[in-house]
Amino acid sequence: MSKLPFTKKNYQLMVIGILTIILGFTFMALDSEPYGFGFMGITLAPIVVVAGFALEIVAILYTPREKK
Repeated sequence: MSKLPFTKKNYQLMVIGILTIILGFTFMALDSEPYGFGFMGITLAPIVVVAGFALEIVAILYTPREKK
């Protein structure tokens, strides 16, 4: 039987990344300024979304260290 490409830690990081992306889009939607031009829509939300995508990349590339 072949070994699965991802471990439990990979999937945990992927779920955290997806939740971070959803949180960023929620921040964009909750901005009270017209057309989302406030601090949350212009500054905070894009940073949170990019951090979520970066976490997804880390989750895919993460390989656990082998125990000696």
